[in-house]
Amino acid sequence: MALTGLQRAVRHAISRRDEQAAAQYADPDLVRGYAEAYESGRATRYFQSRLHAVDEALRPVSGALLDVGCGPGMLVRHLLDTRLGDFRITACDRSAAMIEAVADRAGTSDVGLFVARIEDMPFPDASFDVVVAMGVLEYARARQGVRELARVVRPGGLAVVSMLNPVSPYRLVEWCLYWPFLRLLAQVERLAGVPPGRRHTVPKSGIRAVPAPWLRRMLRGAGFEPADLLYYDVTPFVPPLDKVIRERRQGWRDHIDRTVSRGRGRWLGTGYLMTARPG
Repeated sequence: MALTGLQRAVRHAISRRDEQAAAQYADPDLVRGYAEAYESGRATRYFQSRLHAVDEALRPVSGALLDVGCGPGMLVRHLLDTRLGDFRITACDRSAAMIEAVADRAGTSDVGLFVARIEDMPFPDASFDVVVAMGVLEYARARQGVRELARVVRPGGLAVVSMLNPVSPYRLVEWCLYWPFLRLLAQVERLAGVPPGRRHTVPKSGIRAVPAPWLRRMLRGAGFEPADLLYYDVTPFVPPLDKVIRERRQGWRDHIDRTVSRGRGRWLGTGYLMTARPG
């Protein structure tokens, strides 16, 4: 059956977003940069706050754990350091470079490693007690990915899913004002003859985040019953002010619990985490 113009446009947009997401972490140098961002840089507070939120969600569980979209293995290494023996860990990522980084980070630990997409995972049904999808659905076909999570988790198991919060003040300013401004500035610099290496840049990320109510409906549609909702990296500061503030104020490192919220301040969270169990 012939595709309509709209269908072709949608497929093209999905394909481009897919390519942009894949290109980000195919390069080993970019993988190293991602790992280093956990320790220092503009995104460090976000990553550490998210890790704290995942830690909290995993506190009451153990067993076979799948880390989907595992990146360079920061959660894998964290669990090996803090919960050794509690989990039998399997990790997968669409990027072979990321999986190589996980292997280096895990060392001699017995961690199962796979190059695989969240939308089509090579695991039997009901394989895991816990599935963690940390920062991956924004770069994937989310509904298909959620259905795969539901397929591989065991009855009575737990799914832990994080998502950028597209309706937070931070993301609205970043995506709707700050990044467009930088792109415009880069064009002006190009016309002015500024060398490419000195121009402002914004990566083509392929991000497509959804608000918490949308993700909740998505999880229910896949057969999950959503449980807890926690917002992390709670901050009133928006780009580019946040960069200056975060370089000068590092007190959050000693009070990481203050960067997450279920209360009135949750709308300031730049990301959120939702847990769910098979219905």
